[in-house]
Amino acid sequence: MDLSLPNPSWSKDMRLLFDQFMKKSEDGSWKHLPSYKNKFSRRIEDIKVFFPDAKLIKEKISQAQLFPRNFEEGLGFEYAMFHNHAEDRTVCIFQGGPYLQGAPGFLHGGAIATMIDSTLGMTALIAGGIVMTANLNINFKRPIPLCSVVVINSQVDKVEGRKLFLSCNIRSVDEQTLYSEATSLFVKLDPEKSLT
Repeated sequence: MDLSLPNPSWSKDMRLLFDQFMKKSEDGSWKHLPSYKNKFSRRIEDIKVFFPDAKLIKEKISQAQLFPRNFEEGLGFEYAMFHNHAEDRTVCIFQGGPYLQGAPGFLHGGAIATMIDSTLGMTALIAGGIVMTANLNINFKRPIPLCSVVVINSQVDKVEGRKLFLSCNIRSVDEQTLYSEATSLFVKLDPEKSLT
């Protein structure tokens, strides 16, 4: 089941943004990226190529769920991503539920970092194939109110060999409030240069 589709816990703003990006997707300039709880077995096989000595316990892997998708609807991470290939850009519309509280009434910084990393990671994955985060720098500008909707804009800034440099920002729905900015370095994994 694609969890990036509207559900009853989505606010009016979340639904409106989703509909706007779905409309933009009609001409092919943007693409809706589906999202599921479980990772695909193909991805596990890809990782084994780079980490052949990793002790992946089969019964534990079968229970594994994608971290931002492990809460019930409306309690944690509600999000949908859209990608523009021509611009090497991904937009994530995100609504953080009540289980993500840090300071009373605001999202936890770790939950914000999770969504920044997830959005940047998706952008890097589309641009470079199998990648891993090497560095992530976040500047938190303002706290994000719990259960509000924000827009995460992510883009590839530069590619140098196996290194992908990306940046992103988190803004309010009306784009007037800047909540966070981040830069990151992702490294494209190369089976010829195993990390083990």
